[in-house]
Amino acid sequence: MFDWIASPESWIALTTLVALEIVLGIDNIIFVSILVSRLPDQQRELARRLGIGFALFTRLALLFSLSWISRLTEPLFTLMGHEISGRDLVLIIGGLFLLYKSTKEIHSIIEGAEGGMDARVMESLIGTVIQIGILDIVFSLDSVITAVGLVKELAIMSLAIIIAVGVMLLSAKSVGDFIDQHPTLKMLALSFLMMIGLTLIVGGFDIEVPKGYIYFAMAFSVMVEVLNIKVRKKSEKDNSG
Repeated sequence: MFDWIASPESWIALTTLVALEIVLGIDNIIFVSILVSRLPDQQRELARRLGIGFALFTRLALLFSLSWISRLTEPLFTLMGHEISGRDLVLIIGGLFLLYKSTKEIHSIIEGAEGGMDARVMESLIGTVIQIGILDIVFSLDSVITAVGLVKELAIMSLAIIIAVGVMLLSAKSVGDFIDQHPTLKMLALSFLMMIGLTLIVGGFDIEVPKGYIYFAMAFSVMVEVLNIKVRKKSEKDNSG
C-alpha cells in the first residue's frame, strides 16, 4: 500500500494532483465564503468548518466508491438528442442550483443597496451547511473524477484530497474576510460562480469548456479589481489629506 513512497514518479504525481485539487477547490471556497457571510459572526467559523469537512467526507466517500463512479458515465436517458448519464445529471442539477443561488445573492445585494434594507438577511446555520453540502457533492464529483483519471494509486489520491481540503480550510476564512471587505469583489465572485454554473450545465451535455480559460479569466479579473481597490484607497487618502 505504501510502496509508492519510494517512487519519485509517485511524489511528482502527488504534487501535481494536490495543485489540481486546490485549483478545482477555488470555486468551492468562494461559494462557502459567500454563503457563510450571511450568518451571524459567531456562527461563521463553525459553518465554514462543517461545510469544508463535509467536502472532505464527500470526496473520500466518492473516491472509495470507484465502481459506482465508473457506472455514472453510463447513459440513463436521452434529452435533446444527448445521452444523459448520472454524472451529467449531477452536473446539470448542480449548475442550475449554482446559477439560482448566485442570481439570488446578486439580487439581494442590489435590492438591499437600492431599497435601503439590509441585504445580508441572516440565515440558519443548518440551512447554510445543507446548501454547502449540496454543492460539495457537485464539486467533489469533478474533483474525484480528475483524481481517478490522473493517478491509479488510491493512497496518493486520498492524500492529495486531504491536503487540498486542508488548504481550503486554512484559506477559507481569509478569502471570506477579503470578499466581505470589498463588495465589488463579492459581485465579481458571484459572477464567476454563475459562469461556473453555466459551465457545469453545458458539461452535462458533453460540451467541455477548458477550465484553464475560466481560472485565467478569474485570476486576471481579480488582479484588475485589486488594482482598482488600491487606486480607490489612494484617491480617498489624497482627498482626505
